[in-house]
Amino acid sequence: MFAEGGCSCGAVRYTLQREPLIVHACHCTDCQRLTGSAYATNAWIEKAFVEQTAGELTHHARKGGSGAAHDLSFCPRCGTTVWSQYTRVPGEFCWVRVGTLDDPNRVAPDVHIYTRSKHRAVALPPGVPVFEAYYEREQVWSADSLARLEACIGESP
Repeated sequence: MFAEGGCSCGAVRYTLQREPLIVHACHCTDCQRLTGSAYATNAWIEKAFVEQTAGELTHHARKGGSGAAHDLSFCPRCGTTVWSQYTRVPGEFCWVRVGTLDDPNRVAPDVHIYTRSKHRAVALPPGVPVFEAYYEREQVWSADSLARLEACIGESP
């Protein structure tokens, strides 16, 4: 097991069985609005490595900033969004909200994306790749993460 987490009231619990493929800090206006914060920090991981251990999630389908479907999974008791799924990416993946980890410091953003709409009060850390929009995965991802991504996409129907 890599990490555990859950919603703010404790009704929903999960484990990540493996480290994320990558961790994004997304500064798009859609993530700002959905989180009520300056950006969202999401751990991108294969759905097969996310085990929900307690509670039930409610889902809300909406259009993301790209116009593609974006499914939010949240606790019906406290409203905490635990993870998202973006249908624009083939395969079965979850984008786990890092703030729902029991130890959010377990991971740090590997990359900052959509910084063209970054809140002016946010200072980006040196040494972490920054992109005004999205990026080419081969520029940022490790070889292991790229292989895991391809394997998961290859398994999708």
